[in-house]
This record gives sequence, C-alpha cells and structure tokens, in this order.
Amino acid sequence: MRLKLVAVAVAALAPVVAMLGYNEYAMRQQRGDEVRAEAAQAARQASSEVERIVEGLRSLLIAVTSMPSVRHLDIPVCNEALKSLAANVPNIKTIFILSPDGRPICGSVAIPASTSFADRPYFRKAIETRGFVVGEHTKSRVSDSAVLPLAMPALEDGKVSVVVVSGIRLDWLQNRIVERGVAPGNTVTLADGDGTIVARVPSPDRFVGTVIPDEFQPLVHADAPGIIEVKSQDGTDRILGYRPIALPVSPLYVSAGLSTSDAFAPINRTTWTNTIAIAVGALISLALSIFIGDRFLLAPISRIAEVMERWRAGDTDIRTKLTGDGELHAVGATLDSLLDELERRRFESERAEEERSLLVHELAHRVKNGFALVQAMAQRTFMRSDPERYKSFSERLASLSRTYDLILSGEGVASPLDETVAVAMRAHSSGDDRVKLTGPEVMLTPDLTLPLSLVIHELATNAIKYGSLSSEHGTVAIEWRFESNRVFLSWKEGGGPPVSAPSRKGFGSVLIERAFPGVAQARSRTAFEPDGILFELEFALPAHSA
Repeated sequence: MRLKLVAVAVAALAPVVAMLGYNEYAMRQQRGDEVRAEAAQAARQASSEVERIVEGLRSLLIAVTSMPSVRHLDIPVCNEALKSLAANVPNIKTIFILSPDGRPICGSVAIPASTSFADRPYFRKAIETRGFVVGEHTKSRVSDSAVLPLAMPALEDGKVSVVVVSGIRLDWLQNRIVERGVAPGNTVTLADGDGTIVARVPSPDRFVGTVIPDEFQPLVHADAPGIIEVKSQDGTDRILGYRPIALPVSPLYVSAGLSTSDAFAPINRTTWTNTIAIAVGALISLALSIFIGDRFLLAPISRIAEVMERWRAGDTDIRTKLTGDGELHAVGATLDSLLDELERRRFESERAEEERSLLVHELAHRVKNGFALVQAMAQRTFMRSDPERYKSFSERLASLSRTYDLILSGEGVASPLDETVAVAMRAHSSGDDRVKLTGPEVMLTPDLTLPLSLVIHELATNAIKYGSLSSEHGTVAIEWRFESNRVFLSWKEGGGPPVSAPSRKGFGSVLIERAFPGVAQARSRTAFEPDGILFELEFALPAHSA
C-alpha cells in the first residue's frame, strides 16, 4: 500500500516535471536562437567597423594620389606633406610613395634608396589590378612592426605613375577591438586572405600572427556569412558567427564567438534551481504521502485487518472503534456493527441450540417411554398366548430403540454406517471375532439409518436361529463399498448348518420394499449357498451426503 501511495505521489508530480522539462527545452531552444543571432550580429558589427576603417584609409590614399607634390614628384614637399599627414592619422604608422618598379620616392619617414618593395605581393597586385589593395599580415620594412599593408596606384594616361603605400597598425587595430568591448568568454577574430590572424580578443599574444586551423580555413573564403558551433582553439565550446572575405567591401575575415557555457549560464542556474526545487518538493510530497497514508489509510486498514484476524481467531469482543468522517473510518464503524450483529445472532443461535437440544432429549425420552409402553402392551397381550412371537417382536422393538438412540445421539443429522451396523449387531454378538465389519466411512441420513438397522437386525436374528451364528464355529462377514453415490453391502455367512430357501417372503424383504424411501432406489438379492446365506443390498445416498 505504501508503494502505491508513493506511486500516486509520483504520478501527481509527473505533469509538473513534464511541464518544467518542456519549459526547459523551450527556453534552451529560444536561448540558442538568441545566442546565434547575437553571434551573427557581433560578427556583422565587427565587420562593419573594419569596413569603415578600411574605407576611410582608402579615401585617404585616394586623396594622397591627388596631392600636387605627389603627382609632380616634388620630393621635399612630398616628404613634408606625408610626414604631417602620418602624424595626424593614428591608425597608420607610415605612408610613402613608390615608383612602378618598387623603389621609394618620398615618404613620412626616410627610406634607404636601396630598399625595394617590388617583391611585396600587395604591391604587385596593385600594379596588376590598378586598384586599391589590402594586403596580408606583413612585417614592415620601414617601421619593422606588424602591419596590414594598403596600396593605391595613381594613374597617368592609363598607366601607373606611382603607388601610394601605407599600413594599418595591428596594435591600433587590436586596441580598437578591445575598446569596442567583448564580453568575458566571447571572442572576436580578424584574419587576412591567407587566414593569418591579425587581431584577436582575448589572448592576442597567443593567436595574432598564427594561421587559422585547417578545419576553419573554408570559412575565410566562404560564399556567405554563417553560424556554426565549434570548439575554439582555446578549448571553449562556442557559437561562432563569421563573415568571409568579400573584396573589395570586406577585405578581412571576421568571426565573433559566444561561449556556450556563459551564454547558457543563467538557464543552467535556473535549471539547477528548478531541479533542486523539484527534488525537495518530491521529497516533501513523498514524505507527506507516506505520513498521510500511514495516518489516514494504512492505520485504519491495518486496524480493520487486525480486528478481522483476531475475531476469526476467537476474540469475539474485539472491535475497531474507528470513528470520524473518513471513508475507512465509516468502513470500520460498519464492521463493528456487523460484528455486533454476528455476536447477537451467535447468542441467539446458541440459545436456540440449547432449546433444540432440550427438545431432542425430551423427544428421546418420550420415544423410549413410547417403546417401553408398546413393549409392556405387547407383553400383556402376547406373552402368555404366543411367547415366541412376543420374543421376536420384543427384539425388533429393542433394535429399533437402539437405532433411535444412535440417530438422536447424532442429533438427527447423520449416522456412520459402520456404527449403525455395529449397534444393530450388538445384541446378537458375544464380542468375539465371529462377526467382521469391513468398509469405508459412509454417513447415512436418518431415513436410511432406520431401515438398514432393522434389516441387519433381521439378518442377525435369522443367523442366530437358523444360520451361521447358531453354530459354535459359524461366522458372518459384513462388507460394503461406496461407488457412484451408491452403497453396496453384502452379508455373507459361513461355517453354519445347511440352509434352504424359505417358502414365503421374509420380514427383511418387506422392510426393504417398504422401509427404504423411494429415492434410495433400494434393491436386494438373497442367495442360499451351501456355506450359508449371501445377502446383497444396494441403495443410493442423497447427493449432499456423498
């Protein structure tokens, strides 16, 4: 029962747990969509910032190509102009003019005349494309620091006359990203066309100048921006929004990663809080269900079961004494009323049984008195005129009296067959082993006990007068068996004088025909064999006596 109560409590909590589980799933799905949108937005904002910076420098280089000192190659004036310009633009370190063969012409700083930039990929690309070029991560030959080179050719009559070269300071670019602000656990990464990282937050010392791992290289030149879930190089699981290089608008690869653990930290805290609350609530519910079950269910049920067991064991005074408005208390009160009623009926039954017993004994006394009166009347009537018949009648009457004693001692319900036969033979047997009884236990109803007793009495009387019991060595074997609700009884005499069939029907045959009830379907057969009489009798028992 206690387990069933716990099951009920669990079943009651199941919908709540299911609802919280669904809410948890929905919240995580929603938060996942939000984080993906945030990652895409962060990447888009960083890319826009880079585009704005590059576009500003592109405009600056275009303006430099239009300067008279640059177009006319007025070197002293060009040097002063570029020096002044570089000093007022903090995101570049130097700016200089190169000839189409890569030799320096003028610049914001002095450059050795022997220095050549013809081997630089960004320079060659500017010559080839005759357009603005953003190069790859490079160590400047002028300032000896890492820069992101920029080149803009100036055209005269459709030919490249000079190339204006500058470079974005990577330390300035790194600071610019830091100033924008990046939440703890998140990342922003900028990389050039070769996949070399030019700026990163956090840990720039560890990653700037390194190449993006091969599994992420396809993102640098992907066809469109996207969002993926990755494990970053620092081992953190992140949702990464990325924007590939799309020249000339987006010359750098930009990615923004949001830490999954940090993004889901509030939900995880809520989950743990809800889990603990559910666990505590479940424990409280289970404890209350056990307490309430024990108090209001198990205790009354146990009391009712205990009362029933003790009442069945004989303690008829036991009662539940349950009172109250509860259903089980009502059952207990009803059980008490039932036990009271049963006790009352038992007393009435015992009193009726005592009265019936008195009536039975009174009836037995009166029947015996009747037999004694009949015997006295017969003695006065036949004793002197016909003593032999009186003796026979008196013995039959005595056998009938003994049979009534047997029936009344069993209170008129049933009598054992073996005892019925033994009582009928008691007056004719001297106690030796000349009479043998063999057969199973069979209970006879009163309407069968009387005729069978009288038949045995008649057989015994004839055996004493004319049969085996008239001889000193004669025997009688009485056997019976019970089959298919019928009794088969045989009387077999032996060791007596020769017998012969009588000339008229005997009293035993009349008894069988008239004394046995019709429902018994009694049948008999008598054989006068050389060793003695063989008498066989069969009759049916009522179905309920089997």
